[in-house]
Amino acid sequence: MTVSSVSRALSTSSVATSFAPYVSSFGVSTSRFTKSLLASALTLSLLGAGLSSAYAAQPDAAKLAASVEQKVIDWRRDLHQNPELSNREFRTSKIIEKHLKSLGLEVQTGIAHTGVVAILKGGKLKGGKPGPLIAIRADMDALPVTEVVDVPFASKATDTYRGQTVGVMHACGHDTHVAMLMGVAENLVKVKDSLAGDVMFIFQPAEEGAPDGEEGGAELMLKQGLFAKRKPDQVFGMHVTSSMPSGMIGVRSGPAMASEDSFTIKVKGRQTHGSRPWNGVDPIVAAAQIITNVQTIVSRQVDITKAPAVVSFGAVNGGIRSNIIPDEVELIGTIRTFDQPMRADIKVRLAEIAELSAKTLGATATTEIHQGYPVVVNNPELVASMRPVLASVVGDKMLIEPGLITGAEDFSFYALESPGMFFFLGVTPKGTDPETAASNHSPAFYVDESALKVGVEAITKVALTALKAQ
Repeated sequence: MTVSSVSRALSTSSVATSFAPYVSSFGVSTSRFTKSLLASALTLSLLGAGLSSAYAAQPDAAKLAASVEQKVIDWRRDLHQNPELSNREFRTSKIIEKHLKSLGLEVQTGIAHTGVVAILKGGKLKGGKPGPLIAIRADMDALPVTEVVDVPFASKATDTYRGQTVGVMHACGHDTHVAMLMGVAENLVKVKDSLAGDVMFIFQPAEEGAPDGEEGGAELMLKQGLFAKRKPDQVFGMHVTSSMPSGMIGVRSGPAMASEDSFTIKVKGRQTHGSRPWNGVDPIVAAAQIITNVQTIVSRQVDITKAPAVVSFGAVNGGIRSNIIPDEVELIGTIRTFDQPMRADIKVRLAEIAELSAKTLGATATTEIHQGYPVVVNNPELVASMRPVLASVVGDKMLIEPGLITGAEDFSFYALESPGMFFFLGVTPKGTDPETAASNHSPAFYVDESALKVGVEAITKVALTALKAQ
């Protein structure tokens, strides 16, 4: 019982005594009333003291975020100036490793090439039972993009990508993800005694896709045993976006981001002179028929009232001269869906349409599907429990439920293993319309760094809530 609690109890006792004459007029024992009210006052005071102590014991996520804000900005600028492509995040992983070890964490490196994982051991539940394990993930890789943003820490880095020398830029904000999670790790270490459970920090390479001929990303981390010893009870991830104003948070329950599968269709004809097409089989015309007919998959064949879908062609390769009908044409494209049965159905229909469309013109078509990332599905119960937490950070008006996003994310692999929540943080500064701001993956992609403190606070508070004493 605190001194203030005693004062409140004594004050209430005085009030009880002053009311005694009035109470006796109703035939109630004055001493019995006074004792009863005093007992109630003492109980309430003790309860109030307990609540005050409990409240004081809850770490202040906003203060924690403020304490690392400048560090996070400095880390982000350093990483931004020194970006590294997928599976080549060597310098980045060393910086992360050094910081995590300085915090006294158990650190494992070299997972999926350059991945870094650390475990923070928190406390236990009441009764001495082990608490839950939560995982928080940040991706590390940059993109083959030449930066045009005029900032002192703009990237001048170059690297080789598919045989060409290219500029390298953190055009999707993964530098901010790494910096924020480094800050969150520092915060949670400071308050580890208040955590009723453990935290796994995942710094993942190659979210943008491994180089040709290599494996990488979340799928490879899991394949190499990321969750083999202990599967997290919950897994969290966050991504910055230019499509929302700075400091706004967006989270959606259920399907949130699309699955992604790429495909290659090889259309085989018979080469001939352009002046005598009847002497051969024109794969260009067959390819054109395939492209047109494939559009009916979404517009006429799948039930888009269940979920939207997209099938797009991104490349048509074939031919070298104006007067030579080539022997072969290659079509390359992508499939995006939000429903697993629909995803499987579209793949079958794509191959059938390609084969039959080519056959009607005397050509052949073979389809190869390259299975990519699954749908990102946010666990509804987890989102429902964390939505008030996020609202407490940014306010109700700055917390939205975004529409379905046809972009893909390999966070989906983690969410297939454990209940997951993936949310978005707006980084477009005031005075810039998010509708027209340079998008993620643009050479002009810009991050308002004041949003990073919001991101750190949000993830810190989510972790504290997930691991609060039961």
